[in-house]
Amino acid sequence: MTPEQVTLIQQSFSKVAPISEQAAVLFYDRLFEVAPSVRAMFPEDMTEQRKKLMGMLAAVVGGLSNLESILPAASALAKRHVDYGAKAEHYPVVGATLLWTLEKGLGEAWTPELAKAWTDAYGVLSGYMISEAYGAQAQAAE
Repeated sequence: MTPEQVTLIQQSFSKVAPISEQAAVLFYDRLFEVAPSVRAMFPEDMTEQRKKLMGMLAAVVGGLSNLESILPAASALAKRHVDYGAKAEHYPVVGATLLWTLEKGLGEAWTPELAKAWTDAYGVLSGYMISEAYGAQAQAAE
């Protein structure tokens, strides 16, 4: 990830933050549509889960310029996800859902350059999380 990509991500997320509740609803509705089997991993009432998602995204986006600062939290989150039943193959689905949500939420502000920046950032973090949760072998398979 380049410094320019980090800036693009942070600027675009500042436009999503004010609509974070709607963005989280869009995200989970889409996730459960494309991967209905994951619905059982989540509570019936998604209010707190949506807040957690947006809080985590805000922390990650804010920490992208100092990636090492967010890696311990990303590692802990990855390991908790294993306990919830998450598998390495869920990460690409979640990533595609995140990108879809951002595209819908940002509209015309969603450019190929911005899509690449978010894709690269998600790739770096999800690769790290998969490695932390399932070992380097699982990450290499992605």
